[in-house]
Parts: sequence; C-alpha cells; structure tokens
Amino acid sequence: MLRSETLFGKRENNTPNSPLGSTASTIVPTGTSGMSKPAPIGGLNPAAPADTGVMASSTNESGGSKLIVGPNIKLKGVEITDCDTLVVEGRVEATIDSRVIQIAEQGAFKGSAEIDIAEIRGEFDGDLTVRQKLVIYATGKVSGKVRYGKVVIEEGGQLAGDIQVGASTAAKNLTVAKVG
Repeated sequence: MLRSETLFGKRENNTPNSPLGSTASTIVPTGTSGMSKPAPIGGLNPAAPADTGVMASSTNESGGSKLIVGPNIKLKGVEITDCDTLVVEGRVEATIDSRVIQIAEQGAFKGSAEIDIAEIRGEFDGDLTVRQKLVIYATGKVSGKVRYGKVVIEEGGQLAGDIQVGASTAAKNLTVAKVG
C-alpha cells in the first residue's frame, strides 16, 4: 500500500477510495467551529496551494485574524491589513498596522510596522512603532527607527538605531493655534 507524507512529518495510509487520488493528504479547514484548532506555525490556508507554508486563519484564540508565515517562506512587497496577529517564522518585507507581531528565532521582518505588542525573537529592521509593549528576547535583534511605550529586553537581546520612548510621535508634533 502506498503512503504519503504530510506537511508535519506524520505518515498516513492512503485509501483507495480517496476522491483526490492515491497520493492525496487530508486538509482540514481552520477557523470553523467544531473543527480542530488551527494547525501550528506553517499550517495550511485552505484557499492557498498546499505547499505555501502560509496560514491565514479567520480567527485565533483571542477572536481576531491571524497570519502565519512559515519557515523558509519569503513574503515581499506587500501591505498587510486587517490582521490582528502576524507570526513570522520566515522572511517578510512589508508594511503592517496590527495588534500583535511575533517574530520567531529564525524569522525576519524588514519594513514598517505599527503594532500594539511586539515580541521579537528573530530580527526586525526598519520603522517600528509599538504603541504598548516591545519585548526583545535573548535571540532578538531590532534595528532602525524604533518608538515604543514600554520595553523589555532580555539579556543578550539587541536594540540599535534611532530609539525613542513614546509610541505616539503625532502627539509631539501638534501645535496649538490661538483663536481671536
């Protein structure tokens, strides 16, 4: 009997009555009630080809949308919108305004990001505005123009560039006009 290997390294028996042929793997849609939780990092997006390594889930544990860019994936030249959580395990060159960004140890983000909470274990290079809390772990490297509300840096974490406390630069640039 033939066997196929799934994306997660598990093997499963192929059934001869499979509508997709003898080498088909099972794809489970994410974000639907009654189904299992979305696959871990590097899962499947039912609307995308099976080998993309990019998973877009309509909901995550906190009820918002989540985009996961899996290992060895390069996403370049995009503007990411309507995404509550971005998880980067590959490489992303983009612009994003989101609630949370999580960059894994092997992940890298280059571009512009306006984020509520940033957790950096990999590399970030570019313009980063963190409205609430920036966490740089021991393996994390952040460089560029960085604005943050609060910052936590583990021993070994790196922060370099134009750094300022206060995520809202717009409030600093306001001028008061006299009336009368």
